[in-house]
Amino acid sequence: MHRTPIQVRCPEGGDARLLGLGAFRPRRYATNEEVCARIDVDPEWVVARSGIRTRGVAADDETVVDMGAAAARDALEVAAVSPAEIDVVVVATMSPDTACPQVSTRLADRLGVTGAAVDLGAACSGFSYGLEMARAMIRAGTARHVLLVGVERMTDLLDLTDRSTAFLFGDGAGAVVVGPSDEPGVGPAVWGADGSQADLIAHRPSWRDGLADPEGPVPGLRMQGPTVFRWASTQIAPVAEKALAAAGVTVDDLDAFVPHQANNRITDALVRALALPDRVVVARDVVRAGNTSAASVPLAMHALLRDGDAEPGQVALLAGFGAGLTYGSQVVALPPVTA
Repeated sequence: MHRTPIQVRCPEGGDARLLGLGAFRPRRYATNEEVCARIDVDPEWVVARSGIRTRGVAADDETVVDMGAAAARDALEVAAVSPAEIDVVVVATMSPDTACPQVSTRLADRLGVTGAAVDLGAACSGFSYGLEMARAMIRAGTARHVLLVGVERMTDLLDLTDRSTAFLFGDGAGAVVVGPSDEPGVGPAVWGADGSQADLIAHRPSWRDGLADPEGPVPGLRMQGPTVFRWASTQIAPVAEKALAAAGVTVDDLDAFVPHQANNRITDALVRALALPDRVVVARDVVRAGNTSAASVPLAMHALLRDGDAEPGQVALLAGFGAGLTYGSQVVALPPVTA
């Protein structure tokens, strides 16, 4: 463990840090052989194109609330923060089981939290967006502890016969407790959106149109994969470089890189574009978990720490990107996890 070199401080001296990280992974994992049998694609082609070998598939008793609450309990325990000390719960998800009531209010109730609760929809950038919101609230003094949960049941959104998406996505949850710190532990986010390209990743037909035409195509997540690949491979590295600069650090200060787990080939392109030193550990949780959208970054961060590839207190660059199109990146000091 070493002191984070993040240099940007709050003028009032009230900085934010990740106090604890938790995770929940479904009991069952589907192999490429199982998924590819429905789409007539060779399992090794999936590995070559994405790196994915398995993905979590949530059971009926592993709802977004169940999974998110389990990850949150883990994070609260590690952080030694009680539910009564949580001022705000932010749940990042693009796969809520209902539009109303929100996932966040039910999850907060499950934990015994009575503070504010809000759902955040920014797709695969949801964790990055939520982390910047938590940081801002703590630095502004409107909250002391924020519970941020990224949780998805992406398999609920899929047309399992769609060759562009059926093999990519999985389920799971990750959570962090963000709280006050004398040292800066979360750098400023560099974030944004390009709605002109929203159609590149979209749910079609809409639920309304799908209900109106029962004989029509199954509503599901559709993606223009090659175009999304080119966008992520070329546009996210400059965002990450700006996040490094905003935190007052360089790639030489990094210990780990945790990008959104969309595709191993995108990760490879980002590593090259950023010219990361060989000693920087790169998260590759996509191989096991698939693309878990808003849960992707915290799950990948948790895997690095759980497996001993990184240590609490080390410096990591996070990067989220996906549907919207949305993107966000920031530098953090890695939090503790359970053994």
